[in-house]
Amino acid sequence: MLKEERQLAILNEVELHNRILLTDIAEKLNVSIDTARRDVKELDAVNKLRKVHGGAISLGFTGLASSNANIYALEEKITIARKAIGLIREGSVIFIDGGTTCLELVRLIPPQLKLTCFTLSLPVAWQLLSHPDIKVIFIGGEISRDAQISIGAYTIHQLSEIRFDYSFIGTGYVDAIHGLTEFDWEIVQMKKAVINASKKSVLLCISEKLNSQHQYKTCDINSINTMITELAPDNNLLNLYRNQDIHIL
Repeated sequence: MLKEERQLAILNEVELHNRILLTDIAEKLNVSIDTARRDVKELDAVNKLRKVHGGAISLGFTGLASSNANIYALEEKITIARKAIGLIREGSVIFIDGGTTCLELVRLIPPQLKLTCFTLSLPVAWQLLSHPDIKVIFIGGEISRDAQISIGAYTIHQLSEIRFDYSFIGTGYVDAIHGLTEFDWEIVQMKKAVINASKKSVLLCISEKLNSQHQYKTCDINSINTMITELAPDNNLLNLYRNQDIHIL
């Protein structure tokens, strides 16, 4: 595979999953870790992604800027966010996860809607502050420099003392058999705590992530109540998920 093809494949992966590991790149492209590292370094140098320890993150996943110019699959994520808005009721106590799809959800919340909204994502909290009728509560703890969210024991303890009407969460990988998975153990523990704190959990997930998996399991697919993609609920790509005990929008 030519270098240009490798780097395009790397960009596609990092945009889809927001964060990727060098080991995953090397395995997927059948190259050495050193080659993967050089490619990521070159892509970082031309501002196509951001190199971090052990991997890379997408530009759309970084920073507190309000612009969504760098968001991958933006129209699909806006479609998902529009569907999710229909689940939010006046006066609800909700949780909104980090990630680009959740940011699109925040941007579409009607300005007159009164809510209490918890989050552990710095970019989501920043965006929520533009809504005068939303009470914003940030769940603190150690801040992950890559994901820009609170992680660790203190964060999980705070989550154990809250009960959300709805939690709107993202995932790196989702599969009908293997459920929701991630490559980051600490983020998995945080997401488990969010799901446990929620009366109902809603997964926001573009269809490109369907039928993918990684090493650490967040939960079984039927541990969430609703899965929202940009697809019509009767799309054949969702057949395996319709066999599970979840609602599909």
